[in-house]
Amino acid sequence: MRNVYKAFGKRPETVVRKLKAGATRDEVKSLGTAAVIDASFEVARGEIFVVMGLSGSGKSTLIRTLNGIQPPTEGTVEIFGQDITTVNAKRLRQIRREKISMVFQHFALLPHRTVGQNAAYALETRGVNRSDREKKAKESLELVGLKGYEYYYPHELSGGMRQRVGLARALAAETELMLMDEAFSALDPLIRKEMQDQLLELQQELGKTIVFITHDLNEAMRLGNRIAVMRDGRIVQNGTTEQILNDPANDYVAQFIQDVDRTRVLTAGDVKEPPVALLGAEQGPRAAHRLMRENQTTALCVVDQAKHLLGVVYETDAAEGVASGQDTLEGLIRPMPTTSSTTVLAELLNAAAEHAAGLAVVDDDGRLLGVIPRVTLLSSLADPSSAALKTIPQEATS
Repeated sequence: MRNVYKAFGKRPETVVRKLKAGATRDEVKSLGTAAVIDASFEVARGEIFVVMGLSGSGKSTLIRTLNGIQPPTEGTVEIFGQDITTVNAKRLRQIRREKISMVFQHFALLPHRTVGQNAAYALETRGVNRSDREKKAKESLELVGLKGYEYYYPHELSGGMRQRVGLARALAAETELMLMDEAFSALDPLIRKEMQDQLLELQQELGKTIVFITHDLNEAMRLGNRIAVMRDGRIVQNGTTEQILNDPANDYVAQFIQDVDRTRVLTAGDVKEPPVALLGAEQGPRAAHRLMRENQTTALCVVDQAKHLLGVVYETDAAEGVASGQDTLEGLIRPMPTTSSTTVLAELLNAAAEHAAGLAVVDDDGRLLGVIPRVTLLSSLADPSSAALKTIPQEATS
């Protein structure tokens, strides 16, 4: 999106002109409704980009401009390099069929069609033959956990299952871009979490480009690679989960995020740090003791030449090795708890409490990516805007 405005009413162009001249949303009410104001962003291939905001913030209008249902009053919208604001109606329909699929809040299933027929509907409109579309629909239904439900009708399914059919329909279409408008908000909390889990699992496997609309901050933080926060038609901040949590752009965003459960949002990858120093497996206790003194630390990770984590050596053990004249680290390396970059902090607290050296973040092959000292873990859980964390003014200490 590039400088997109969307206004409704009798004089939308006048609304945009006045907004550009500095008028507020309230000041142009008599001329029309400014739903989206000067919105610009890019979505990278393969990412989940979340647009969030309260009711009336403009997020649903924003997503409708992305597929041309509501063309912008001004600005450009490009889908994989094609400016959809300049194409004719026939070309726009073709782009929608081939490039864009949609998952709706209230399922939008055809009640007189079976689950399999609903899942295959986008392929049917595209002219795909029956056997191919049924095969693809069956594969997509299996992906979302609905294997064997092809001949059921929507009224025979629960709400969560119907939403899975909507997701299967979008997957069967094999489009590069998926637009999800409040897709899980009509579901019960437990089913909603299951759908979020499933979307993340599917994303790891399929790598779709997804624009996800929500009013739920915890959902946005859990799903989004990046998040755009909207207020009164404007995008007031666009950033990663960590950026929004730790560096809110203004008081509105800070107030918006104050009740977020940070332990369920931030991951080990968000808070990991590079180790202050590393010990090679071939080094001895004397080198270990010297490195700890130089770096003012009481423990060091031990790695092999390929950076695979072997464990941790503590200062007391290194000192005993030096005193006994030991030349190697044999018998001094202790186990160190490890985790992956995607693990949420809530799952790390117990392990961190039991190990003085903190936690090691490793990849699938056991290579060290970073460390999470206890103090880092604890500080990451605190709201940076909290009054308790702010520096006491000098005059208050006198």
